[in-house]
Order: sequence, then C-alpha cells, then structure tokens
Amino acid sequence: MLSRVLMIAGETSGDLHGAGVVRALQARRSNVDVFGIGGDAMQREGMELLFHCSKLSFMGFSEVVRNVATILRVERTLLRQLEVRRPDVVVLIDYPGFNLRFAKKVKERGIKVLYYISPQVWAWNKGRVKAMRQLVDKMMVVFPFEEEIYRNEGINVEFVGHPIVERIGASCIRQAFFARNHLDPSKKLLGIFPGSRVQEVERILPIMLDAANELRSGRALQIAIGVAPNLGADLIRQHIPGDAQITLIENATYDLMQYSDAALVTSGTATLETGWFGTPMVVAYRTSPASFFIGRMLVDVPYIGLVNIVAGRKIVPELIQKELTKEAVAKEIAPLLDDPARADAMRRELAIIKSRLGGPGASDKVARGIIVLGEVA
Repeated sequence: MLSRVLMIAGETSGDLHGAGVVRALQARRSNVDVFGIGGDAMQREGMELLFHCSKLSFMGFSEVVRNVATILRVERTLLRQLEVRRPDVVVLIDYPGFNLRFAKKVKERGIKVLYYISPQVWAWNKGRVKAMRQLVDKMMVVFPFEEEIYRNEGINVEFVGHPIVERIGASCIRQAFFARNHLDPSKKLLGIFPGSRVQEVERILPIMLDAANELRSGRALQIAIGVAPNLGADLIRQHIPGDAQITLIENATYDLMQYSDAALVTSGTATLETGWFGTPMVVAYRTSPASFFIGRMLVDVPYIGLVNIVAGRKIVPELIQKELTKEAVAKEIAPLLDDPARADAMRRELAIIKSRLGGPGASDKVARGIIVLGEVA
C-alpha cells in the first residue's frame, strides 16, 4: 500500500504543476505522506516542505556553479530522507539538472522513480535518453511528440497532456478587467511578462520597458506587467523608472494574457500560456554569456520559445542575447499593434497550441501513475 511519496519540484512552474498532483493524490489516498521540495502551492495542498523551491531556482550554468554548496547540502538532506523515511515512490518534476542526478541515487537504493514533465530531451543530446531507461520507472510527458521519443528507447511512458490546461483561462470579462486595473478600454494594451526568476527580471525587464517606452511614441498605448507570484510587485518596481506609467497586474496573469493586444514574453511556459490565448507576441531571452555559450553547445533545436517548439514551426519572433535590444523589440511588436491583418494572421497560427496541449486531467493521471507504481511489488 502506498504510504510515503517524496516529490521534487525545484522551480515555480514545477510547484504549480506539482500542486495539482498533490491535490489529486490526496483525493485518492488521503493518508499518503507527501514531502520534499516545492513551493507555496504544493504546501497548501498538504505537502511537507523540506526546502522551498525559491531557494533553488537558479538560471544558467554560472548561477548553478555559484550555488553548488547549497545544492549539495540539499542533496545530502534528501539522501538522508531516503534512508530514514524510505518513500515508496520518488516523483521528479522537471528540474533536470538536479533531478536526473538524484534519480541515479534513488535507483541505487531500490526506490521507484516517476518523472513528470520530461527533461527536454528533444532539445539536448538525445543520446541521454538511453541512459534514462536505467533511471526512470515511469515517464509522464506533457507534449505528444515526447511519447514517441521515449517509447522508441523502451521506456515506460504516457502522454498525459499539459497541466496548464487544468487551470488556464481568464477570470473575468474584458470590461471588468480594464475597470478593475484602471486601464482605458479604448487604448491598445501591451502586456509584459518578464519571467518568474530574479535573474530573468534583472536581465530582460529593463530592455522590455525601454522598448515599451519607445512604442508609446505616436500611439495611445498602455503598458501592464504580469507579476509572478513568487517575485512580488516590490521587486518589479525596482526596475521601473519613477515617472513611468506602468500598471502592475498581480494574481491575474491569465486575464492580462487574454486581453493584451500584443505581448512581450520571456522564454518559458508563459509563451505557451500566451499562445493558448492566441495573443500575438514576441519571445525574449537573455542569460549570462557563459551560460548561453554552454547552452548552445548542448542544445540542438531551431527555436528557444516553447510556443514555437510545440507548434513545430516559427510562429512568433524570438529575440535572443545580443538580438534583444529595445530597437529590435519595438520593430517586432509595432506591426502587431498597428496592422490588424498581421496580428490576426498570428492569432490564427497560434490556434494550433490548444490542440497540441491535450485536454484536462494531467494531474489525476499522474496521481494514478504514482499509486500504481507504489503499490506494485
């Protein structure tokens, strides 16, 4: 009988996805002890936090190197938990840099491993998929094309759909959203989504704001920033000039995505979410030069934005590293604001995203997978 589950979600997005799994698992097995690494969302659903994911969300190779002592301390603690509490299943959620290494140590102790939200094997050396056959008892993937990759290597895999489908959607109508946030419904709205990591905000938001200010010239344009819950508005305000007319949107990110005429989005899950709403966008990304150099050697995909990767073609522009300048951003966003035909064409192409993400129910499928894995001898 399943009694203990160790879960590891090292980033904010993993915490949100993991919360759904904890909730579904508790609904099916209310006496299961769930503990590990997560965030506020997983804790609210009843998980015991050994470490908060906000302390472990490092962006890029150089940031990982600077925090290696913290990472090793966390790993030692988790290894002790494997010995003392002996979980029936270890559930790893995304976060491959840490989780794949930890999976090896879990399997050495004869404990079963379920991996939810696959490492992006289609982006880096696909030879690593073969090694994962020895590390993972069950792989549960969120993109349909991932299923074939793992099945071809003899790995037990199931496509469950993307968990954002379970919660995505605007919470109110456009008129109410504009009124609530003191926005003018007669003016165009540019939504800015600078990411959920401090490093992303520091490197990317200032450029986004400079571009937004340039786009205001000659346009009746208003700007709003979607604030990631784990960062808070105070951090965002540190990067906004005192005289800038910027509206901060908290706890209503999906409303902003839905009702923006165009969006600037930091590469990540937010590009998928914005694409789900069909909102025309430009994807932005910048990391440290060292991290980017190493990443380019390891990664083999034509696009960086998940929205383009899932679509299988370049629907939205991507501005990466040195390409990410205020002039380039303004040049790409301007037609989406000024040319209705251009914006509508992008919306039509983005319609493919909904069909590629599957239907709701991912969390419950993962919960069922955990139970089956934990109760089979």
